[in-house]
Amino acid sequence: MTEAGPGRAPVSVCALVCNEEQELARCLASVAWADEIVVVVDAKSTDGSEAVARRLASRVERRAYAGDVEQKRFAVSLAQHDWVFVLDPDEVVTPELSAAMREALATDPTSGASPVAYQVNRATYHLGRWIRHGDFYPDWKLRLFRRSLARFVGRDPHGRVEVEGAQGCLAGDLLHYSYRDLADQIARIQFFSGEAASALARDGVRFRLHQLVLHPPARFLRSYVLRRGFQDGLPGFVIAVASAFYVFLKYAKLWERTRRGDGEEEAARRLPPAA
Repeated sequence: MTEAGPGRAPVSVCALVCNEEQELARCLASVAWADEIVVVVDAKSTDGSEAVARRLASRVERRAYAGDVEQKRFAVSLAQHDWVFVLDPDEVVTPELSAAMREALATDPTSGASPVAYQVNRATYHLGRWIRHGDFYPDWKLRLFRRSLARFVGRDPHGRVEVEGAQGCLAGDLLHYSYRDLADQIARIQFFSGEAASALARDGVRFRLHQLVLHPPARFLRSYVLRRGFQDGLPGFVIAVASAFYVFLKYAKLWERTRRGDGEEEAARRLPPAA
């Protein structure tokens, strides 16, 4: 980690990791210029992620997964500096984006016109190419912000940052190496759709048939037609179908969770099979 440059506000990079040993070193190396790197390792991580984090980060904490929103709140709470950049282990900050971040941090933070948060545009590599259309791009994410003026809100697994003040946008892409292959994407859809369904159920959202019937095709049309996913060729079609499948699974699992209570479900598991 480096010292903050002349006139630049110091920044802490915060990341969550679980079984991402191969990606983590590349990720943290891209922000080696940061003044502090904080990594929270999921307690169920079984590969060498923690060892990589302890070699490259300023602070490492091992913690049981408490949901995406709460885990990020915890990571940010460990930061020593007010400016925080939240980074996923499968992401890489390009030199252009690094330069834009450092320039933004050099702006007088007491100026009323200065943004208190910045969005970055994420570009995803999947199915053998950089995806430049559909739901994957542009993909603006609010990642650089003053934590004293920000908070994480929303439902797992897709929480977001809310800030009190002006926002800006930074030049340069945040490279996202999200999936190893299609099987990896489907496995993550399986996990995150369950997380999303559980969050909806906890919030008292009731299942409605139109959610299952209409929302998945609407997501496909948005991704493939309205956002021109067709311009990414066959990968664009596959991604649009996978996005629709995620929506289908989310509401199907919500139906599964709300059609009977947890107690009834547990009791049903203990019943012997019918003769």
